[in-house]
Amino acid sequence: MKGLRGVIGRVRGWRRGWHERSKLERIDLYTRLTLCSITWFFAVSWGLLPLGETLDEGPVAMALGGAFLAANIAQSVLSNRNLTPAFDDYRGTTAFPPGRLRLPVALQVLMTGLLVALAAVGGVKEEGLVLLVLDLPVAFAIPYVLIVPVRRFLLHAAAFSVAVVALLAAVGVPGGLLFGAFVSLVVVTLLVLVSARPSVWSLSVMWQAEEARDMQARLAVAEERLRFGRDMHDVLGRNLSVIALKSELAVELAQRGNPAAMDQMVEVQRIARASQQEVRDVVRGYREADLPTELMGAQGVLQAAGITCTVEGADGPAGIGAPAAVQAALGWVVRETATNVLRHGDPRHCWIRLARTRDAVVLEVENDGAGATRPLGGADGDDGGGSGLAGLRVRLGALGGSLSAGAVGDDLFRVTATVPLTARPDTNGRLAPSPEPSAAPSVLPEER
Repeated sequence: MKGLRGVIGRVRGWRRGWHERSKLERIDLYTRLTLCSITWFFAVSWGLLPLGETLDEGPVAMALGGAFLAANIAQSVLSNRNLTPAFDDYRGTTAFPPGRLRLPVALQVLMTGLLVALAAVGGVKEEGLVLLVLDLPVAFAIPYVLIVPVRRFLLHAAAFSVAVVALLAAVGVPGGLLFGAFVSLVVVTLLVLVSARPSVWSLSVMWQAEEARDMQARLAVAEERLRFGRDMHDVLGRNLSVIALKSELAVELAQRGNPAAMDQMVEVQRIARASQQEVRDVVRGYREADLPTELMGAQGVLQAAGITCTVEGADGPAGIGAPAAVQAALGWVVRETATNVLRHGDPRHCWIRLARTRDAVVLEVENDGAGATRPLGGADGDDGGGSGLAGLRVRLGALGGSLSAGAVGDDLFRVTATVPLTARPDTNGRLAPSPEPSAAPSVLPEER
């Protein structure tokens, strides 16, 4: 019973691990498993079945067949182990260690010699020999085709084919079988070439696109930080220069006993207070959520990250006619959900819909990244300090609103925020007493 539970637990763990992978990680794993399985498919079918003939051909043929099978299994194991470094070498991330090819080359020579010996003693005949020739180069060729240029691979494959056919001819294999063996080697060489390299090339292109998408998101965040820095410089630069000059003048006047020094310090005080208020205004505008601005910014950032974003209803009465408190609350929802789409999901499309009912405004943010881990944050992504969806619920709850989030079908994840039109800010002009959500500056998400 415990063993059965353990098996079920492992299966559930594998399933959970599969669903936690992004779409690109799933494609990557699927491609690797496919190439690994091709090696074993050839080894079990074309590499094993013909060896049954050796059972009736005496102990020498049986020993040679068993040795060929053992070498074939060892070569298949090494092929699977070398596939990951071959992937990395093809993508240019890590060079393939040349020393890892020594044992596969030795095994390939051994397998070729065993095959020729089997043909010499009559251990396999006709179709069986052709099938063994088909299986002979597969395990070695799958990783090898990824670490050398196509031209070199074809030259080496041609030289290997000629050598195998020559050795078989030397032990008396008939001409018809020699032609079949040569055709088999050509076919399997082309099969490995067209199955391995295009698959890994496509995967490499997708990884490069994913890296470019991450870079675009980081550049968008950096651009917003530069914009905020320019705003602060424009606000403080001139006033700080005036304060410095007037302070120096006040010192000079005070040293001379001139009463005008007091007037200069009063002016410094006035400018300092004005600057303080201007900084507050900049920060308030930077941190407060304005619904039209947040919608436009979220759309721009998501599209810059390679996610198609569609905004519906933003130009209608839902977005313009709602009270300022309602629009500000929904602006926070747009900011936080857009942030989490980038941080936790792997979507390709995102839809933001605004609708106005009789007594409330409804905002829906939906994306097709439900297969990723915590696609829009959620309970497991909240830190308990008012951030994420929990912080949004507190904000909307203070206005009599509500927020729900969950998967819709297999691929879609939807966040729905509802705020009544009668919502008003508290006496301090704030939407809710909760801490600020963990969104990045303005409408842009944090760096991932």
